[in-house]
Amino acid sequence: MIEGLPLSHRLAVASLRTALAALCLAPVATPAQEALPDSSLPEQLFQLPAGCEAYVTVQKRDCVVSHMFTCSGDPGGHQRRVDMDEEGMTYIGLIDAETQWIESRHLLAGSVETLQPGPRDPASFTELAATGRDGFDFITRQEGTGLRTRYVGEDRLTGETVTVDGVTLEQTEFQVRAIDPATKQEVWRSEGNEFINRDWRSFVSGTRSVTTPNDSYSSDSRPAAFAFPGEEGFLSSVPRYGCSAMMSQLDLGLSEAPA
Repeated sequence: MIEGLPLSHRLAVASLRTALAALCLAPVATPAQEALPDSSLPEQLFQLPAGCEAYVTVQKRDCVVSHMFTCSGDPGGHQRRVDMDEEGMTYIGLIDAETQWIESRHLLAGSVETLQPGPRDPASFTELAATGRDGFDFITRQEGTGLRTRYVGEDRLTGETVTVDGVTLEQTEFQVRAIDPATKQEVWRSEGNEFINRDWRSFVSGTRSVTTPNDSYSSDSRPAAFAFPGEEGFLSSVPRYGCSAMMSQLDLGLSEAPA
């Protein structure tokens, strides 16, 4: 199951994100601050909501840092993820124990998508881990607009493992199609490789290509480093990898890959 819904809204007005960031982020001076690559500003730490506990921070190659955490008020097995770029939060996601996309909040676009009940083929992390393959077929609905999107695809374990910063991950291969249920027309398709961690019961992003009726592009969101509770960089809100490359794309007027 690809990690989060792909939407091309990174250049949208970020007013919602700014408001949320003011509530959820606070600068904290650490005892031994990391050396910031392009700034002398003090480290900022992501402030978890009350009743929540993070278990890992993931620095990714595309100038994004992600925090994965659980909250006592959520149903058992549910977990959350927050993605942040250099300006603040861009994505908040909620998955269940089988990695179904329960809710996806795209802050740059100001959109919220929720899983609709009764999927034809629910995503199953258990099936993927046990058999090496899992198909899925489900529909999400966008709050406010009522826009519905059907996602059909599969994940497959390749049998390859990689170790990043001491963490061993199993590689997956995925393909997915987004379809308009009303017209039956394909909106976009994507394929690529991601990773799973069985202990976390979660996917970790990787590389993907996306094809729309008018365009195609690729992205590399592979993990570059991990930080666990008590380690330097845990809950850091500062992305540290690939940011210069992302700025170069913007300077050249290139389109960014969706989140």
